Amino acid sequence: MDATPLASRRAAVDVLMACLDKGQPLDDALGQHRGFAALDPRDRAFVRLLLASTLRHLGEIEGVLSGLITKPLEGANAVGRQVLRLGAAQLMFLGTPPHAAVDTSVRLVEDAGLHHLKGLVNAVLRRISRDGDALLVDRDPARLNTPRWLWESWIHAYGEDTTRAIAAAHLNEAPLDLTVRRDADHWAVQLEAEKLPTGTLRRKGGGHIAELPGFAEGTWWVQDAAAALPVRLLGDITDKRVADLCAAPGGKTMQLCAAGAQVTAVDISARRMARLGDNLARAGLSANLVTADASKWTPGEKFDAILLDAPCSGTGTLRRHPDIAWLKDEEDVARLTVTQDRLLVHALGLLKPGGTLVYAVCSLQEDEGFERINGVLVRNPQVKRIRVTPAELPGLEDAITPRGDVRTLPFMWADRGGIDGFYMARLTTN
Repeated sequence: MDATPLASRRAAVDVLMACLDKGQPLDDALGQHRGFAALDPRDRAFVRLLLASTLRHLGEIEGVLSGLITKPLEGANAVGRQVLRLGAAQLMFLGTPPHAAVDTSVRLVEDAGLHHLKGLVNAVLRRISRDGDALLVDRDPARLNTPRWLWESWIHAYGEDTTRAIAAAHLNEAPLDLTVRRDADHWAVQLEAEKLPTGTLRRKGGGHIAELPGFAEGTWWVQDAAAALPVRLLGDITDKRVADLCAAPGGKTMQLCAAGAQVTAVDISARRMARLGDNLARAGLSANLVTADASKWTPGEKFDAILLDAPCSGTGTLRRHPDIAWLKDEEDVARLTVTQDRLLVHALGLLKPGGTLVYAVCSLQEDEGFERINGVLVRNPQVKRIRVTPAELPGLEDAITPRGDVRTLPFMWADRGGIDGFYMARLTTN
């Protein structure tokens, strides 16, 4: 058997174990795996697709496997569970030829020294290759692939119909969204992309990002359409002093600079700030970069505008990061809300009277969104909400809440490929 398909699947097993057994974020696990880095670009793309598909459909996969395995694969046999998950994902959702999925899976457990699992892996995956469609009949993908804590929190916040629509949208891979510095119509042609009503370019075709026209010159950068909205809500910021708090990796910082603002970008991670600096340099943009805890940082002068993209659970980005659903829980959200409160209160103290602050989180959890803003407004009557108008969100008018905040949901723009789930609120002080 050719070593290449085995090497790519071996990397996938290692990364899946790091993610699901050790709680490591998928992107971090991929970045730290030497075998993955050594693969050629096509095989790296396959590994990413395989892992994302496995995590996106993990509930369905577990439902099928639990009906075919009598004893749990735990302890030293845990690698066998991950091999079966990956094999099942290939057979049920990626259309991998059965002989390739089954044979490589058997080789993987053999290479792991689990010779006693060869027969089980072979039998289970051959059964799935033969009866996979029947095994999935009458199952509820939206519900099965959403952990209970998420499902119940969304039911409480949005109701069952909207929750089902959110969960169904998470089963689809997100397209590639790009923010351009200028001349979006020209670059839409060059990049074979659709120009969305809000100005973001959406590319559905494949290809390596670094090889696309305009990348080396910093003409555009990758940024989901929803993530590009908070900067728009600041209005005209030409020559204004703007702070971008929790700024890395820097998509919003680059937007602010391109809009003509005098930008100070603050983030606690030196590594992420170095990456932000590289991105700015590639685009020929400049900002004052500060590595500090944004909840404690105190500059000498207050700002005309502040963008606070607060640390959050990231549950609005499950189309891109399906691992989040299985790595986060209610306790994580509770801890994050404490951080969000601290950051928001401190950020408001850095704002000039009458200035504008936009608070944003890429989360679907109301505790991280409306509840945070509502709490601040109740505690501090000097803080006021600035309502967002339909004219500011062309094509996304339905995302404006009755209170004038913004709540994008993953099924919005479904005919265009969806959008990340974000909450945004625009505030000012007396």
